[in-house]
Amino acid sequence: MRLLLRGSLSAAAGRLGRAFSTAASRPPWAMIHSIGELVRSPALRASFQLAEPPCASHLRVPEHLVDPRPRPDPNGDIMPHIWCRVRAASGDGLLLDFMDARATAPIVGKHGADWACEFAGIDGNPDMTRFICNPLSGQLFRLPDIDGMKKTVCYRRLGILTQSERPNGPPAREWDKAVGLPSPLPPARRMDIDHEVVAFAGRLWWVDVSWGTISLDPFSDRPELRFVELPRGRVVEPVKGKWLPDLCRYRRMGVSEGRMRYAELSQKKPFVLSSFALEDDGSCWTLEHRVELNRLGVWPDGCRPGQEKDTPCIGVIDPLNANIMILTVGNHAISVDMDRGKVIGCSLIQGAAGPISPSSGFLTPCALLPWLGSSLIPSAGDRPSHVFFEFHV
Repeated sequence: MRLLLRGSLSAAAGRLGRAFSTAASRPPWAMIHSIGELVRSPALRASFQLAEPPCASHLRVPEHLVDPRPRPDPNGDIMPHIWCRVRAASGDGLLLDFMDARATAPIVGKHGADWACEFAGIDGNPDMTRFICNPLSGQLFRLPDIDGMKKTVCYRRLGILTQSERPNGPPAREWDKAVGLPSPLPPARRMDIDHEVVAFAGRLWWVDVSWGTISLDPFSDRPELRFVELPRGRVVEPVKGKWLPDLCRYRRMGVSEGRMRYAELSQKKPFVLSSFALEDDGSCWTLEHRVELNRLGVWPDGCRPGQEKDTPCIGVIDPLNANIMILTVGNHAISVDMDRGKVIGCSLIQGAAGPISPSSGFLTPCALLPWLGSSLIPSAGDRPSHVFFEFHV
């Protein structure tokens, strides 16, 4: 088995210029709802409704910046269907993708002055447009189409990473081709990746929550794939012909306090939450916390596990405090201090249309570093400063 990595633009990365911001009122990190909202606005930048976790923050993007295809005839059977998603995050920005599809909805009658339509299906191969976004300033940088094509919905395992040879320096290298690399994985098992790509320690990390993570330094002259298995006893053996899509709701990886962390939540009472840290040499995991949620004492109304039909899930790992984990129960986000064994916050998760019940991957943690507010993504006339990659097995 060989892994094929592809780059979407021919530029390696120079970090955004670091200039300090004095906006003391904003939270140090945000839990961004991964589904953004397209709005009719003449603004030239995106905007964020930032909130202190466990409240979710929300992204709004002016429609005219996305440049979708020409709108279908409003009186016809075809309706536009556009989605905005936060695909990945790093310390320097967010990777957004926009899916511009067409839904078939023939007119079946009238309801007052309006036509009544019946949804019949949606285009399975929509146009895709991708952007880099500064989460504080809202600045957007449109990325070139992958291989010059719009029909690239198959590229889902995308990550974002930045790098320069010196602080505040310009882009230093270029990367403009697909690279086939020998895989360190046994040929008898395939990685199933249903987790956002994590940027950590100058590498991109692709995560299979049933098995482990594989990482790569895309800026190395001789890139090498490294595999790290999950902590002992956490590997789930594959079942032939069966995929485990829900497992990602109860297992997450992320970076907190400068170390890679793995969190796991059992799916039955007493709902045991465990947190591990990867040793600096990447050789093994160390158990740091093990907490039974049913013993955490006082819970806010409607948030206690077992009182709703939904079992608790892992939302995000706090990137700044390794003792804190954000869980979701129903349509609530709950902040748990694992060190103190205490619930320290609870919030209703709001979507664009009101409260929602989130599933895996609907919340993205993003550290809001002080210099981000006044940093700039290079303009279209400059060499792009970001690169993102996907791999295919």
